[in-house]
Amino acid sequence: MPSYTIPKTQTAAVVPSSGAAIELRKDHPVTQQKELAPGECLIKLACTGVCHTDLHAALGDWPVPAKTPLVGGHEGVGEIVAIGDNTSHSPVKVGDRVGIKWLADSCLNCEQCRKGREQNCLDAKLSGFTVDGTFQQYVVSFVNHVTPIPEGFDSNAAASILCAGVTVYRAIKYSQTSPGDWIVLPGAGGGLGHLAVQYAKVAGLRVIAVDTGADKKKLCLELGADKWIDFNETKDLVEDIKAITDGLGAHSALVTAASSSGYKQAIEYLRGGGTLMAVGLPGKANLEASIFFTVFKSISILGSYVGNRQDAVEALAIAARGEVSCKYLVKELDALSSVYEGMTNGQVAGRIVLEMPK
Repeated sequence: MPSYTIPKTQTAAVVPSSGAAIELRKDHPVTQQKELAPGECLIKLACTGVCHTDLHAALGDWPVPAKTPLVGGHEGVGEIVAIGDNTSHSPVKVGDRVGIKWLADSCLNCEQCRKGREQNCLDAKLSGFTVDGTFQQYVVSFVNHVTPIPEGFDSNAAASILCAGVTVYRAIKYSQTSPGDWIVLPGAGGGLGHLAVQYAKVAGLRVIAVDTGADKKKLCLELGADKWIDFNETKDLVEDIKAITDGLGAHSALVTAASSSGYKQAIEYLRGGGTLMAVGLPGKANLEASIFFTVFKSISILGSYVGNRQDAVEALAIAARGEVSCKYLVKELDALSSVYEGMTNGQVAGRIVLEMPK
């Protein structure tokens, strides 16, 4: 078993209080092996993805508040350098390369956990939200919930699959669709959307990509989208979707947008028995839909929240085989403030991965 020298301090991006500016601290303490509780592990991170959820956590604009001071981040990849004493039946060992997800830990014994909805566990711990996350060089996580990274799969490429990939993979998995069905993906050229296009094609679905701009059109069609609709150019989005789908409407819609308009339209363009997968997490928007037509058309509306441990293993395996690839840009950890600025202004295309200081 490899042995590691664990430093006493590290570099970490800390949000001191809700809505405050990020502080890059070079003297942030590192949890030592003897301080780990049974079931905990210490991971030396190579990189971490940045997600819109991290921005919400830093701003404190969700109905559920994040802890402060906070080290955000929940798409980390690194090596286990220590495991807590008295940890029994650990599925991972020191030296393993693993991923840290939004769901850091759950009890595994409640009804939600037993039914495979670990993310809905009332005792769930959330990386970069209720416990410190991956915007630091060393992070404490939990042996039962870290995800082994397939051998040969690049760490930077794996990072965004741990949240964005798992989230859209699970939503497609539960979208009540069959191969050959039509799925509409509003925001298809974005960080989650461009992965959803690819996972939908792996599932054998026909994809209608909805977004705006020549670059996103090119990206979506290159990734395999069957049809493209520019929401700034269309005169009637609902009618365009119906025209593509033999006048009947799509079988499913996966809405990753953080606004309510994408939800309202979906009820109109879904066919009878269609499924609306609600994935985007706007802090204050309400879901508005015609109750009459939701009932009359037998529409299912399902909330899909990240994924469980098995979803993560499956999503990573697909990406590791090269069937799904994430478009990402690599920056340094100290670029986090400017990345948040870009996200706020809608200027971030694809995903951002931050590499840790060496």
